[in-house]
Amino acid sequence: MKSINKITILSIFFIAFFALIFVFDFKNPVSSQSDAAINAEIELLNQQIAEQKKQIDDINKKRQEYEDLVKQAQSKAASLSNQLTILNSRISQAEIEIESTENEISKTNLQIQKLTADKAALDRKIEDQKNAITHLLRLSYRQNQINTLEILLLNDSLTEFLNQVKYLDNTNQEIARSVKQLKENQELLVKNKESLEERRRELANLKAELISNRNALEYEKQNKTFILEETRENESEYQSLIAQAKKEHQQAQSEIDSLEVSVRQKLANLSDDPLEGSDSTIAWPVPKNVITSHFHDPRYPYRHVIGEHSGIDIRAAQGTTLRSAADGYVARVKFDGTSAYAYIMIIHNNGLSTVYGHVSAVSVKPDQFVVQGQTIGKTGGAPGSPGAGAFSTGPHLHFEVRKNGLPVNPLNYLP
Repeated sequence: MKSINKITILSIFFIAFFALIFVFDFKNPVSSQSDAAINAEIELLNQQIAEQKKQIDDINKKRQEYEDLVKQAQSKAASLSNQLTILNSRISQAEIEIESTENEISKTNLQIQKLTADKAALDRKIEDQKNAITHLLRLSYRQNQINTLEILLLNDSLTEFLNQVKYLDNTNQEIARSVKQLKENQELLVKNKESLEERRRELANLKAELISNRNALEYEKQNKTFILEETRENESEYQSLIAQAKKEHQQAQSEIDSLEVSVRQKLANLSDDPLEGSDSTIAWPVPKNVITSHFHDPRYPYRHVIGEHSGIDIRAAQGTTLRSAADGYVARVKFDGTSAYAYIMIIHNNGLSTVYGHVSAVSVKPDQFVVQGQTIGKTGGAPGSPGAGAFSTGPHLHFEVRKNGLPVNPLNYLP
């Protein structure tokens, strides 16, 4: 009886031993081939990502070269030749921005592919670990059916007894180690999924940026076309255009500065200031859209001609409904139906005021109170259209925010 039980114990021992070897040392040929393919794919993707990064670095160098060209041209006297150099450089910059964004999109797509391959490898690894732990638990269950006293009685020597007990301990340790590895890989899988989602969001943003860059390229081409058509590539015509643009700009700035002071004094003298307690929160005066020129934009193509850009240019189709950005008092409506520069100025509470330039139609008049979102006119900017002014190259809204009479960045106030 003792001999039979001993054979049973030894059988379980050897079955468990060879099962462990099978679980941890034997590799399924199909699984190995699949793992090798995934690893090869990951390695290839890593190489492609590195190549994309190098291309992006090269593009950034080109971008800097064109920025330097613009600065050089802006430092020279205003001339048609210099202006065309600036516009051509800005067109090249816009093309580079598109190329850069396209490369970023390609790189992000590659990163998504790599993360997907990493996920597949982790999924396979986790599944293998689950199977291994299942085998170990089954073995452990069988071993636990025999208590320590039985092992002691059924072994001829203390050495055999200790070896078998040690084997059982090793099996339990292997289970604990495998469970720990499984948890670690599951945590890696969670992080992998988070990274994958983040890259997908980044990809969506890059695609939106690409659309914006293509719009910017179209804007720069419009600038060049406008200059060539207006001047007929003649220097004297260009100088005449500059003089007209400067005059319109200076006149508008002078009027706005003067009105800021006089209108606020007028309102302060009223027994009941209508602006007191009104909402001065700034909202978008047109649907939020691409900004073609930013506040004090160093790349503004006419910066060296008429000075700093005192607001932002928001892309808006000709005739888009224009709304008051906040509750306020209409201080100035300059519009005579001709192509001369037209604008609306509104005074708000808390020292704020807003200016809306290149308007093609008006719906308010001076000394009128308006509320946020109220229609005040229509946008313009198409060359030669009512209210466009001398240097407007395409439909858009020039939007200014002023604080205590000084221009400030509208983006710091817009939601």
